[in-house]
Amino acid sequence: MPDRRACLYFSWSRPVEKDAPLGDINNRFPALFEARRIHYPRFEHLSPSRDIDQGINGFLDHIQLPNFHAFLQLATDICRQEALMLERVSEDFGTTELTDSLLREVDTLIIISFDAIRTLQSPSQAELNALRGFLQTPGNMLFVCPHHDIGDTTSVSPNLHDRRQQAEFYHHGDRSIPPQQRFGGFGRDVLAGLGVPVENRFGLRPRLDDHGTAWPFRAERALDRWGLLKDVESFNTHPHLPHLERIGGARDRLDVLVQQQIEPTAHPNPFCDEGRRDFDAMLQSRTGVFDGTLLVCDSTLWSSTAGGIAQLQTFWSNVMQRSKAATAPWPRTDAWP
Repeated sequence: MPDRRACLYFSWSRPVEKDAPLGDINNRFPALFEARRIHYPRFEHLSPSRDIDQGINGFLDHIQLPNFHAFLQLATDICRQEALMLERVSEDFGTTELTDSLLREVDTLIIISFDAIRTLQSPSQAELNALRGFLQTPGNMLFVCPHHDIGDTTSVSPNLHDRRQQAEFYHHGDRSIPPQQRFGGFGRDVLAGLGVPVENRFGLRPRLDDHGTAWPFRAERALDRWGLLKDVESFNTHPHLPHLERIGGARDRLDVLVQQQIEPTAHPNPFCDEGRRDFDAMLQSRTGVFDGTLLVCDSTLWSSTAGGIAQLQTFWSNVMQRSKAATAPWPRTDAWP
């Protein structure tokens, strides 16, 4: 499939993310020196030097972005043309919006919504129009990928804020995550603007087997019309993954393609208090909603940071080697909302 091309689009504002005050531990990425301390000695090769920023910028350059290089390389090798990696707002190039001309260069767009909600990243109307145009081309595939939303207390009375955040913290068990770390505002606004609103709720610990390997997910394989899950039984072992909750019209326009089980031995989470023992991990637009295909999944599905790399590479290959048409022609049943 030499004519396919992928783009990873990081929807953060680099200048705003890097300048988050280090005195506030919430709603920001760690600085590189913090990651070195928490994970010692894993990142000691990134100890201070003239070329390595020890702040948040250094974390983004030397830990966060390299986690996605394996996918970029595989996509480049399969398609025999370089996959793109773009930042919405970078220090070197300013703002790179999603435009018709940009989207004409690719047929697989992956929005990595690792933007902190506090930074208020949101698509313009022109960008939403460009995405609608992209989805009017059969065979085009748009992945919108928020990360977790941990410690959200907007619906909790003030006297219960600490209790709620501690419950979520003890559930996922990752000491590198602060009490509140809310990502995905851009991705959520894109989905709402396309008429399929989704909330990336919580940071849930997925079930692992006795060897620490990802537990097999539950998939509605009859709905997998592109064969994206062929020979794929599990994803990665990232310890805090969001439940992708369909809101309003999304319930009629998006199917749940994959569910993952929650670790049964983990500390109770408010989500589990509602009786859930699994979470919706991948959504797919129903036939006829768009001419192209929209999928929603976690950002780390494109990262090599949390194990499961062999299964992820199979998934990535399926995405980039998909056929020119889905397995059966379905008529379009729904106009743009």
